[in-house]
Amino acid sequence: MSNPQTSQTQTYHAILDALNHLVDVVAKLRSPDGGCPWDLAQTPQTLIPYVIEEAYEVVHAIRSEDQEAIVEELGDLLLQVVLQAQIAQDYGYFSLQEVAEGITEKLIRRHPHVFGNVAVENSEEVRENWEKIKAEEKGETPEMAQLLSRKLERYNRSLPPLMASSKISVKAAKAGFEWKTVDGVWEKFNEELTEFKESLETDNKAHQQSELGDLLFTIINIARWYGLDASEALAGTNERFIQRLSTMEKFADRSLTDYSIEELEKLWQQAKKQLKQ
Repeated sequence: MSNPQTSQTQTYHAILDALNHLVDVVAKLRSPDGGCPWDLAQTPQTLIPYVIEEAYEVVHAIRSEDQEAIVEELGDLLLQVVLQAQIAQDYGYFSLQEVAEGITEKLIRRHPHVFGNVAVENSEEVRENWEKIKAEEKGETPEMAQLLSRKLERYNRSLPPLMASSKISVKAAKAGFEWKTVDGVWEKFNEELTEFKESLETDNKAHQQSELGDLLFTIINIARWYGLDASEALAGTNERFIQRLSTMEKFADRSLTDYSIEELEKLWQQAKKQLKQ
């Protein structure tokens, strides 16, 4: 009969071997002596889009419940962590060791009910302790941590813009920043739409961006009033657009770029009809 402890130890060693191999491969890619030109050209800033992209692809894989896809996408995301750490090490900032040690210490510190003597009754108490410890780490008093602006800033810092706006809208409304009726929201929408249109008549790109943001935020508030999820709505539209485009390509006898706008519209309507069936 196999020893469970021995089996677990072997698993740990296998994991460490795999991680060490990944670290070695990334180090080789970044080596000035025979490394990859693309990897050598990267900076922490140039890799930001890839970090975001890989995180989204992990989420998509998890939702699909495709285990092979989850393994692959988690690997791609792990690569971004190791690559960021390798670049930082090349610059003399920090290493993957410090990243791993930092998160380990944080987990131990924020779970005193597991690694200390604190007793908790449920997950809600765990969350409350987590927030309290987190505030203490940042030098915040409990009162500061409860400020609405601090909570909203956390959403803005940690979530994609559309999701952050939805969260901010909900929290602000609960705090009293709310219209009396949905008519007020629609009035605000028309006001912001007018201001956006007016901004497009200027050459001030920053002003145009600002007005576009105001308009989008108002649309998110409209969605909240009707119990709709703006992120899911946009994700659904993206999916439908891609499906229709894919169907159009099946109907087409040449590249879509060779079609006129009128021909593309006919293909689009044909694709919509096909997908509805």
